[in-house]
Amino acid sequence: MMTIADTRKKYLTAPLFKWARGVMPPISETERDAIDAGTVWWDGALFSGDPDWDELMVTPQAKLSPEEQAFIDGPVRELCAMVDDWKITWEDRDLPPEVWRFMREKKFFGMIIPKKYGGLGFSNTAHSEVVRTVSSASVVAGVTVMVPNSLGPGELLMHFGTDEQRDYWLPRLAEGTEIPCFGLTSEDAGSDAAAMTDSGVVEYGEFEGERVLGIRLNFHKRYITLGPIATVMGLAFKMSDPENHLGRGEDLGITVALLPTSTPGVSHGERHVPQMTHFQNGPLYGKDVFVPLDHVLGGEAQIGQGWKMLMTALAAGRGISLPSQSAAAAAMCARATGAYARVRSQFGIPISLFEGIREKLAQLTANAYLIDAARRLTVAALDEGHKPSVVSAIMKYHATERMRQSVEIAMDIHGGKTIIDGPRNYMGGQFRSVPIGITVEGANILTRNLMIFGQGAIRSHPFMLEELLALSEEDEKAGLEAFDRNFWRHVGHSIKTAGRAKLRAWAGAFGRAPKGADMPHHWRALSRYASAFALSADMALLTLGGELKRKEMISARLGDILSELYLLGAVLKRHEDEGRLKEDRPIVDYVMLQGVERMNVAFDGVLRNLPARWAAWMIRAGAFPFGFGHKQPSDRLTNELAEMLLKPSLQRDRLTPGLYWGEGRPDHALAHLERAFELVTGIEPIEKKMRDAKIRDADEALKAGRISEDERSRLGEAEAAIVEVVRVDAWPMEDISPIAAQHGAKKQPKRKSTQRKSMPEAAE
Repeated sequence: MMTIADTRKKYLTAPLFKWARGVMPPISETERDAIDAGTVWWDGALFSGDPDWDELMVTPQAKLSPEEQAFIDGPVRELCAMVDDWKITWEDRDLPPEVWRFMREKKFFGMIIPKKYGGLGFSNTAHSEVVRTVSSASVVAGVTVMVPNSLGPGELLMHFGTDEQRDYWLPRLAEGTEIPCFGLTSEDAGSDAAAMTDSGVVEYGEFEGERVLGIRLNFHKRYITLGPIATVMGLAFKMSDPENHLGRGEDLGITVALLPTSTPGVSHGERHVPQMTHFQNGPLYGKDVFVPLDHVLGGEAQIGQGWKMLMTALAAGRGISLPSQSAAAAAMCARATGAYARVRSQFGIPISLFEGIREKLAQLTANAYLIDAARRLTVAALDEGHKPSVVSAIMKYHATERMRQSVEIAMDIHGGKTIIDGPRNYMGGQFRSVPIGITVEGANILTRNLMIFGQGAIRSHPFMLEELLALSEEDEKAGLEAFDRNFWRHVGHSIKTAGRAKLRAWAGAFGRAPKGADMPHHWRALSRYASAFALSADMALLTLGGELKRKEMISARLGDILSELYLLGAVLKRHEDEGRLKEDRPIVDYVMLQGVERMNVAFDGVLRNLPARWAAWMIRAGAFPFGFGHKQPSDRLTNELAEMLLKPSLQRDRLTPGLYWGEGRPDHALAHLERAFELVTGIEPIEKKMRDAKIRDADEALKAGRISEDERSRLGEAEAAIVEVVRVDAWPMEDISPIAAQHGAKKQPKRKSTQRKSMPEAAE
């Protein structure tokens, strides 16, 4: 006698299973490795449509140990004071020898390596904070510190290496006697790294005078950071065994080997110059390079596991390096631009009083707060043992995109000050580095369109992965059983999600919020949008199936919504973790208004373009019965955020913590700016006295007894500091323009900087 479950399986599930197997492409090995990499963390709660925010709140705050804090207060600040970014970039084209030596001695290259191997054994939080601080002083130094501690031989060895490999390599990497790099990108395979043509063929050959079974390597790798100076390379290649020496068939898959660059046949190419940012970068070549099989990372057991290794490492590394560098740039842009806007005057008033400037300053405040909130939450999760690949992709894309926005705003407000290169230009290096951050570790276009939602839907959805695995099952009977079990659970989940989305759309008070939250209305809004997201994701997956891979714009919009849910949750958690500071509430309000608006735009785009119109109208009627609405931050709120950057305060320091600001180097451009800012804000009471007396000239005010001698001196000191800040660099023509010299241009006297000129002088 057939049960209800048997009847359902025969007449409903089986036809659906057959249809789905025909329209859904099977999961490739490469896709399977990417899916299996990392872990599901808070992204899974967001895909559920009903995240329990109390679970997010119990995630410990990112904190440094006393030892880690001492390292940042000591060697890190010392390193920052040693580097002159202008000299590195435009004169030396490299870090000075004494900086390389210092980084080795203080084990900057071994921060993540355990102490038992001679490393510092630092947490992910410490790794992030070091990269953030060093990057604020020099992009070149930041990248140089970042790479050995991110994707590369060190991290891969700790996760996948044999005991012998760890014992040999990790102490050398920790002390800096070996400089690592990682060779992934091929000349003909960029974003599609799995299409690399670099090869390794299993055969017998001679190595150090003995005939052994090994690998004959031929490769051409480019864009390899630290490549020109690396002594050991983690090499990714496609391994084959045409004579079946290993008894595993011919095609063995992508494999990683540890390859000393001194191995015969390996050669360093000439250096690349990434956007005139002279960190060490360049190609590496290998022609008929032969190494024994024990050079495979992890030994023979890890042959063919290279892609999974790389995806696992990226699942963590993408959440640390570039987000940390982006957080540094965003905070620097906020602090420097606020200070410059306060000290720079046009039309007789500080430019910070112009509303167009204030609107941009508010965005800088919001970006600095948001990026750092998300960075801290992500590294805290990493320290808890999570490797959230979807969250790391969100962080890589959105941190670098907001960095790009912040740098562009900073350049706009500074105007000519930061388009003239020279030691006085403290924004040039950040500006040139933006395209690098956008491009590396997964180009941003690819990350947004294919990875965030595309990988998230499979990896983080409660049922999607199990359904796809069932459809890919070679044993059709077993596949049908698994599909039947998960598909109907998915249906039940979707029905509950639809009901929840409708209830929260009509009565937002039913949304979840953490117990005792300071701003519960914001948490409830996120709960509502999480329900609408889960419903939209389910309907898109149901109606598009495998076609969703090609509907990249729909996938990207769904990824934008998922990203905003994560980022805004991080902002609200930061506000709670930092003690619910009243003065930070305007930032939270501003960020939430912008984030909700971005989600509304993304939802509207999904529903306007979803091919199944019935599904679009169902979502719209259930989740958005009153439309989307548009609410931008008010002018009053915008001015509140701008003001946070325009006066010295603890809040300004909390928004931009830990940056290197030229301490110990009185000639540093940022030190000049900070001094001018403090002087200018300090003379505001004196300037008010003069305004009240309707006197503009300081000498006249002194003569009239309106100000004291000391106050007159302070006014003069501030004016001199402003002159120093506004100056830009100028260069002898023959130093920078050989073409002009060939055409008979007269030699110009060398001078350090331009002087401020009045309008008539400039016109002459």
